[in-house]
Amino acid sequence: MSQHRSLRGSNTTAAKRNVMKRFERVEVLKKRGQWKTGDRVTGLRKTKPEA
Repeated sequence: MSQHRSLRGSNTTAAKRNVMKRFERVEVLKKRGQWKTGDRVTGLRKTKPEA
């Protein structure tokens, strides 16, 4: 009998996410030089993760 996907172990949560969290987006913007200390964290520009 198969197991429901919500009951599987935590190993499946290590899959690659296609959405970045806010702090990850801020880090990318800092690396690109598009973020200054004191800028607002809401309404951030779109970013793609660095490969």
